[in-house]
Amino acid sequence: MQTDRRIESGEPLLELIDLKTHFKTERGLVRAVDGVTLSLKRGESLGVVGESGSGKTVLARSIMGLLPSTAVKHGSVKFAGQDILGFSAKQMRHLWGAEMSMVFQNPLNSLNPLMKIGKQITEPLKLHLGMDKATATATALQLLRDVRIPEPERRLNQLPHELSGGMRQRVMIAIALACGPTLLFADEPTTALDVTVQAQILDLIGEQRRDRNMSVILVTHDLGVVAGHTDQIAVMYGGKLVEHAPTKTLFANMKMPYTKSLMRSIPKLSDPSHTRLATIHGRPPDLVNPPLGCNFAPRCMYALPKCHVEEPPLTPTTDPKHVYACWYPVGSPEFEKRDAELQATGYKPEDFSAVS
Repeated sequence: MQTDRRIESGEPLLELIDLKTHFKTERGLVRAVDGVTLSLKRGESLGVVGESGSGKTVLARSIMGLLPSTAVKHGSVKFAGQDILGFSAKQMRHLWGAEMSMVFQNPLNSLNPLMKIGKQITEPLKLHLGMDKATATATALQLLRDVRIPEPERRLNQLPHELSGGMRQRVMIAIALACGPTLLFADEPTTALDVTVQAQILDLIGEQRRDRNMSVILVTHDLGVVAGHTDQIAVMYGGKLVEHAPTKTLFANMKMPYTKSLMRSIPKLSDPSHTRLATIHGRPPDLVNPPLGCNFAPRCMYALPKCHVEEPPLTPTTDPKHVYACWYPVGSPEFEKRDAELQATGYKPEDFSAVS
């Protein structure tokens, strides 16, 4: 694919238009991704944020074509100007590794436990780039150095269980980068890692993005993770895009109450020891039988009657790059009035249980 030619013309590297991914089940059709539209340029990074079940991982897998046969897809996924949504697995194999790669959530499960690290890195180099064994091994060594794994010569001959969690994640990044992809997906890449290693992994991905002029889609449930590592943020809830903005804009002027709830859930260093973490009470919507109106309304302490009967469209702010789906966004007169009423009755966001 002629990705560089398309990028020089100023067109997006990745463009999603009304993407829908549904799954056929005994209970009915699960609307895992339900009409997502967004775009990403070469070298940009996008954070896709939401709770478990919000559709963010299915969105990434829909783009990469890593879905089961029960999936029903609609819309458009354009990669370097070519619509790839209808590609077969055979057609997608030419893109996997060479054009787009994924760093999966759990490296211990993703890596082959019976295959040495060196072979797992060199296989895609031989398959996609046609390297001989010696060249592939030398490239694998350099990749391990690039992701800052100590003693890379020794690590090539080790099995995954012989490495720490942080090193296994670095190996996953090395494999994903091996063939020089233009688009990298990182699906919860810091899960189960301690905070120091988390920061190192995120910095490493950012460094490789800049060095390689590579686009990155970072999938996470934690707004704190994407704060300093993305150019734009897409917030998902119930399979839908509910807010999308440049990262700095979102943190300075978030509009969706759900986004604000995610922000409240981030632990703060200023809180006293043993402070109870703020949570979003209730459950995510049933994607087979979603509620009427706004999907978040049953859990939103600011919801008014209209929210339960009419679904809000994506609405731009004064910044056309910042869109949100809410009838009464943060800062609106209705929001402020409801907030004053809640404070007058002694309610706090963390005390809220549900709205009937």
